[in-house]
Amino acid sequence: MRHKIKAKAIEIAKNPHTQKALQSMKPQKNLWGISGVVLFFIVPEIIAYIWGADITEFAKNELLLPHDFSEKQYYELLVMLFEEGMSFLNLSIGLALLVWLFF
Repeated sequence: MRHKIKAKAIEIAKNPHTQKALQSMKPQKNLWGISGVVLFFIVPEIIAYIWGADITEFAKNELLLPHDFSEKQYYELLVMLFEEGMSFLNLSIGLALLVWLFF
């Protein structure tokens, strides 16, 4: 079974459609490509690592006050995003995309 899965994975990796799809996902080597990876993957995780607890505490305190629906959703979203702290998965994806960008 293990050999069958390995053979299928190698077959998929060598498929020209797979290679074309991977090439189309690769970020471009320009200012927008680099800044997009940094701003969407790396910076939010750094913010969550440094100020995640403070942001979560602020949002939870604001949820205790009466707000309209959109503000309540905003503060719930902040709690959801920063409650767990830094995501090593997102940070590793961002770093992998940066490495892939330059090679």
